[in-house]
Amino acid sequence: MNTHKSEKFQAITETEGSVCTVFLIGELDLSVAPDFRLVMEPLVGDKGLDLVINLKELRYIDSTGIGILLSILKARHGLEVKFTVVEVPSQIQKLFDMTGISKFFAPQEDSH
Repeated sequence: MNTHKSEKFQAITETEGSVCTVFLIGELDLSVAPDFRLVMEPLVGDKGLDLVINLKELRYIDSTGIGILLSILKARHGLEVKFTVVEVPSQIQKLFDMTGISKFFAPQEDSH
């Protein structure tokens, strides 16, 4: 388990088998975006891992945070490897719904 922590944001990674879950805690905004990118960079391109972002304890996300999630989604899609966002708090789900990105983060059924 790896933890990257600032006063208002934490990203904790846990890898179990071929699944890496990143737990986001606190507030993901412009001020902590570089920290989040640093955590995610080695994980995004790893074709051997199914990548899961858990937002259960995320209290706030701004457009910068959403942009990072979308860039991860795009990169993972290009590699044809799994990426899901789970346990989205209701206030963040509303934001995802309003911006029209919810459908991109919904777990996809395997087509294999």
